[in-house]
Amino acid sequence: MYPSIEKLQKYVRLEAKNGYDNKAVIGGLASMLESWEAEARNDELSEEIVQAVTGRLRDYEGLSADGRKVTLFGIGNRLKREYPELGDEKPVPTRPKPFDQAQEKPTPAPEAKPVPEQEIAENGDQAQTPAPVDTKTAPQQEGVGKQTPSHKPARPRSESVPGAVTSETPIALNAVLTVLQGVGPRNATTLEKLGLFTLRDMLYNFPHRYDDYSQLKPIKSLWYGEQVTVIGNIKSVTGRPLRGGRSHITEVLLNDGTGSLRLTWFNQPWLTNRFKQGVSISVSGKIDQYLGRLQMSSPDWELVETENLHTNRIVPIYSLTKKITQKWLRQQMNQVVSYWAPQITDHLPDSVRLAAHLPRLNTALENVHFPKTQAHLKLARERLAFDEIFFLQMGVLRQKQDWQSVMGRIFDISEEWLKARKDDLPFTLTDSQEKAVSDIVMDFGSGRPMNRLLQGDVGSGKTVVAGLAIAMVSNAGAQAAMMAPTSILAEQHYRSLSKILTTNENGLAESEIRLLVGDTPEARKQEIREGLLNGSIKVVVGTHALIQGPIEFANLQLAIVDEQHRFGVDQRAALREKGENLHLMVMTATPIPRSLALTVHGDLDISVMDELPAGRLPIETHVLRPQERERAYTMIRSQVLDGKQAFIIYPLVEESEKIEARAAVKEHEALQADVFRKLNVGLLHGRMKPAEKEKVMAKFRAKEYDILVATTVVEVGVDVPNATVMLIEGADRFGLAQLHQLRGRVGRGMDKSYCLLIPTDNDDIENERLLAMAESNDGFVLAEKDLEQRGPGEFLGKRQSGYGTGLRMASLTDIDLIEKARERAQAIFSQDANLEKEEHQLLSEALDHFWGETSKGDLS
Repeated sequence: MYPSIEKLQKYVRLEAKNGYDNKAVIGGLASMLESWEAEARNDELSEEIVQAVTGRLRDYEGLSADGRKVTLFGIGNRLKREYPELGDEKPVPTRPKPFDQAQEKPTPAPEAKPVPEQEIAENGDQAQTPAPVDTKTAPQQEGVGKQTPSHKPARPRSESVPGAVTSETPIALNAVLTVLQGVGPRNATTLEKLGLFTLRDMLYNFPHRYDDYSQLKPIKSLWYGEQVTVIGNIKSVTGRPLRGGRSHITEVLLNDGTGSLRLTWFNQPWLTNRFKQGVSISVSGKIDQYLGRLQMSSPDWELVETENLHTNRIVPIYSLTKKITQKWLRQQMNQVVSYWAPQITDHLPDSVRLAAHLPRLNTALENVHFPKTQAHLKLARERLAFDEIFFLQMGVLRQKQDWQSVMGRIFDISEEWLKARKDDLPFTLTDSQEKAVSDIVMDFGSGRPMNRLLQGDVGSGKTVVAGLAIAMVSNAGAQAAMMAPTSILAEQHYRSLSKILTTNENGLAESEIRLLVGDTPEARKQEIREGLLNGSIKVVVGTHALIQGPIEFANLQLAIVDEQHRFGVDQRAALREKGENLHLMVMTATPIPRSLALTVHGDLDISVMDELPAGRLPIETHVLRPQERERAYTMIRSQVLDGKQAFIIYPLVEESEKIEARAAVKEHEALQADVFRKLNVGLLHGRMKPAEKEKVMAKFRAKEYDILVATTVVEVGVDVPNATVMLIEGADRFGLAQLHQLRGRVGRGMDKSYCLLIPTDNDDIENERLLAMAESNDGFVLAEKDLEQRGPGEFLGKRQSGYGTGLRMASLTDIDLIEKARERAQAIFSQDANLEKEEHQLLSEALDHFWGETSKGDLS
């Protein structure tokens, strides 16, 4: 036995005994490296072993306890492979670990042949067998094993890794990136900016696009503008300075027997010495033209003998940060993927995977990074996207189960009472309003808490439906609360509900319905708190002020959240906690696409209101060029002369140096002084205090202002039936859902109304969103288009932190995949809702990890 190895083993054993606290040696393990290195060379240990040990221990102090454990395990394993006499245990990896690849060169994968998609799904996962892991010597993570499902998944985390943390997944994936060959502390710190901290993060760091260089072409067949790979021999290499020595150009002439191609690299003078005449290289890039001759500028290149990671294949393109090149990162990714992807254990039961015609997880991970063919890539992306949607579906099914597992107060609503309340209304309910009311009556009589999403197009009459629901509860002596995102909207709801709830002789007294917003005087707030606590106040309408401070209810049974996507999960949960197993209704005036409703709102029962009240006319919408602005002003003057009013919306409150767009404050001054001198022009924006906003709105409703200049603060809830013109400046800066909401502020009376859209400049006149607005008044049609164009952010808002970034592969517009994943999730859930069967243990762990470690959550 070598003394240096014996000493090292002693330190390792002591470190393990001490819990890897780096106190086996005074000053830490790194402090003994200099003396140990001299002793090791005296024992004539191989230089590779000496460098491997010193390289890994030099940064030992900066590692976590798990990272230190993995590092020492790797050193011990390496020594046992090199010196079998150290112990009887089998060496662990029969294939090199990523950080050993400098010593053992990986075998290039054989050239792939096209494979039918079905065959890939069934058999593609057998292309690479995972390296065996010796469970006797592999380190075990404390606390990793069977986990009890939380059954109340929290919001998904953006760093979620479906299936990456299971009891059968190698714990070494938690190792920090300095274990990789070529990644030191400095590079590791840089990689952290990309969210890459561990080997697991690397494995799930998916490419954001791919360049397909797999189709080689002879030089004679090249065309300008093509993205291709060419293999040839170097005929000549020259390097020369440019611009008086401030720049440098390297030129290579490449020939493949059919023709020659000029290659150029700027400011990389070392390449002049790297390239040698007669050497064969593979280059990939875009074909440019210079003085009539084809060339490639700064192409990726490799010697043809090396594994073609960067050329002659489908090349992954990863997100980068400063000081990291695509080529270098791709090499590190290959280290991780080639070794660790085959060792991932699939969490999906074979019954689910085969029924959905999906490849195994390890195959998908390999092919999403370094796909053999486009068919392999397509299936890999589908598998990973399926996992994301599947986990979302399982989560919302769990949430729905939890919600329905408790008892809710039953409210028996008689047909006679309900008919009388409807007859008291000054209008007849639409069919969709009637259906929504029926849904609510059924919920109240079910014995389970209502958990309903009421989604309706602009002006479809959601407030009336909410008012009838509140009346059902208050008539039985219970309390109801409605929370709105802004004081303007809360005040509007208060006025509307007061009319609905106090008109009947059996209805509420005015004192029994109150408004509570941040601007409410403290004395009145205290009076409202006391009324809610003693039960004398039956209905309260307010903003987030409802969940702030010591507000308690005597018997809260119904909570309504309007424009629910504007509230965070915690805010809605706080309102829900004001009562016990209370009934919950969430409302939105933003039509939600079917695919999104199925995926994200699967825990909710949904009532859709897609009809306008009788007599409402469709809003006529036109897109105008910026130079046609005077036409819009003329229409506004004409409407005001007829006794009507108008909105003019701007994207900014004040001018910005960074954004070229008109701003409300400055434009208001110009409009009042120059354009509409004889009219009264009001100003409303988000920076005004609540009292100022309400004063402006009160004047506009009272017709003291003919025109209201505003920002998107009027996007929802503002109801001024006399307004007939909506002019939106910088319309290209808004999403379809937002434009549709703004347009809905007019056309609320019985008069013909207009929406005029003016983009920032003429180039935006063909903007798809603006043209779609001019073509359709159907919010659901526009919502589908907005989802396609801008993703789910417009609809989700603060509903779930993580939905936007948590879905790395899945698209919420892929209705086929969503329905496939939903069908599979429902099948599993119906058999084993709590995932307690042995074959579902890995799935349970992966699901809990995807939704986060906390059990507190509110999906709706």
